[in-house]
Amino acid sequence: MQTRPSEEFNQRNASFDNRLRPTRFDDFVGQQKVRDRLLLAVEAARQRGEALDHVLLSGPPGLGKTTLAFILGEAMGVAVKTTSGPVIDKPGDLAGLLTSAEPGSIIFIDEIHRMQRTVEEYLYSAMEDFVIDIMIDQGPNARSVRLELPRFTLVGATTRSGLISAPLRSRFGIANRLDYYHADELTTIIERSAAKLEVQVEPEGAREIASRARGTPRIANNLLRRVRDFAQVRAGNRITRPVAAEALALLEIDPRGLDEMDLRILETLVLKFNGGPVGLNTIAVSVGEEPDTIEEVYEPFLIQEGYLERTPKGRLATPACYARLGLKPASRQNELGL
Repeated sequence: MQTRPSEEFNQRNASFDNRLRPTRFDDFVGQQKVRDRLLLAVEAARQRGEALDHVLLSGPPGLGKTTLAFILGEAMGVAVKTTSGPVIDKPGDLAGLLTSAEPGSIIFIDEIHRMQRTVEEYLYSAMEDFVIDIMIDQGPNARSVRLELPRFTLVGATTRSGLISAPLRSRFGIANRLDYYHADELTTIIERSAAKLEVQVEPEGAREIASRARGTPRIANNLLRRVRDFAQVRAGNRITRPVAAEALALLEIDPRGLDEMDLRILETLVLKFNGGPVGLNTIAVSVGEEPDTIEEVYEPFLIQEGYLERTPKGRLATPACYARLGLKPASRQNELGL
């Protein structure tokens, strides 16, 4: 069977991601406290000969939640079955996933907060008692069938832990939140990834990429991929600091990691609405982006870096935002609408 070009492209992208993804705790950089807690839980479970307790991993996208799920499977010596919350839209889908699991195996559900509530309720007994009750037929012939499940470990990942219901959250014995990475940690990740990609990168070149990666390993590896292309074509396949800076400038990513959409949001807030406060939907219409995308993808970094504030009246530009745009801050009275 011949593979279509689009399939080949997707396979190459998946191969790229998998090649850079660490498979052991020893190779996982950053998140030291989370690593220590998970290592302790794994060692204790292995000594007792039991399945690992259910694990919830939360935090912004691209920080390593999926990677940690596979590392847990490697550390426990078990298989990892993967799915995502939106895919499981019927109880039968969940039943098929759970009943096919092997004893001690890990079931990884990405974006678990997006699971249908009616499906989520079936997880309660599955996680706690390792049984699931399925309704057969409808009307007068309806009956409940109880299925016994092997003892498994559910690893849930979410970017919005506040949307997970309290009953589901309480059934996770191990809950960890992943935070943004420091530049030194991202530099190490980039140097390791460059070695796997067989491209030469100087320490200052790796740090230049790390400083613009928004504290996120996924973004760091994506930027490395683009800088590698630039270095391959124009710099003899060697990434120095000037080469990285020139490549990232071509991508319109500034030294603080702000990209074109970040700057468009800040310019809209300051130039069109005099620094705010202004509502999220208004900003979204002005920049031509979905409100959810702005709130979940762009705003966390802008708030973390101190360019933006969320207030009850709307989004507000900070003095750092004006300084970044080279403008004089508006008066505080004007910002508050006084």
